[in-house]
Amino acid sequence: MLGRLLGHSQRVARPLLCPARAAGSRAKSARDAALQAADPGKEPFRNERRPTNFDKKVLVWSGRFKKEEDIPRHISSEVLDTARNMARIKVCYIMIALTVLGCVTMIISGKEAAKKNQTLLRVNAEKKAKWRAEVEKGQEAAVEKSQ
Repeated sequence: MLGRLLGHSQRVARPLLCPARAAGSRAKSARDAALQAADPGKEPFRNERRPTNFDKKVLVWSGRFKKEEDIPRHISSEVLDTARNMARIKVCYIMIALTVLGCVTMIISGKEAAKKNQTLLRVNAEKKAKWRAEVEKGQEAAVEKSQ
């Protein structure tokens, strides 16, 4: 950056921050090249895997494939991850819609109950009055038995 400000256009080689990572990537590319040289007709499976039945349903539901028969035998992990993320987003949208629908339903039922004068305070007061009456009857029955 300082070189650009001073007018130098040459790029300076920077030291690697993690030489072990660079060596690992070189080894991986060398291994892939060796596999390619050993069997030039086949490309090595890097991130490919067989989809399960659930994975096939997710791939179809996300719109990646039209039918389960269209899904190849091996698919890449990126395709499957993308399909899972799309399915996850669809499920979230459905849950949001159901939550909003439930809230609207509760608002409507609450307003109807308020019109009928069925508030929580009134319902609780009626329950407590009923319980007190039962307790008084029980006490009166106990007093009559003791006499």
